[in-house]
Amino acid sequence: MTDSAPDPQDLDPYADRRTYPRVPLALPAFLQANEERHSVHLLDLSAGGAKLNCSISLSVGTAVILDCGTFGSGAVVRWQNGDLLGLCFDSELDAREVSALASRSRALAARMASAPQ
Repeated sequence: MTDSAPDPQDLDPYADRRTYPRVPLALPAFLQANEERHSVHLLDLSAGGAKLNCSISLSVGTAVILDCGTFGSGAVVRWQNGDLLGLCFDSELDAREVSALASRSRALAARMASAPQ
C-alpha cells in the first residue's frame, strides 16, 4: 500500500519546481524578437531556460533568439514581470555551454572589480 500523504512541496504555491538548477550570471546579451534586436542583461541560466532583464514587453509564447557572444539559442517567452523575462530554450543546453557562460560571467565580474575607478 502506498502512502497517500501529499508532498509538502505540492502544497506550497511558491515552491521551486524547476527541472534544472539555475546558475546566476551577469552578462550583456541580445534578444532577437519580432525581427528586432534588443539589448538585454542575462541574470541566470539553466539547461532549460534563462532569466533576463529586458526593457521591452513581449507576449508569452513569442519565439526569440538569445545571443550572448559565442552562445546563441532559440527560445520561447514563458513569463514576464516588469523588466524580468523568463525563457524556455527550444532544446536543452549542454552542461559545457552553461559552465562556459558562468565562467565568462565570473571573468567579467573580476575584470570590472579590478578596473580603475
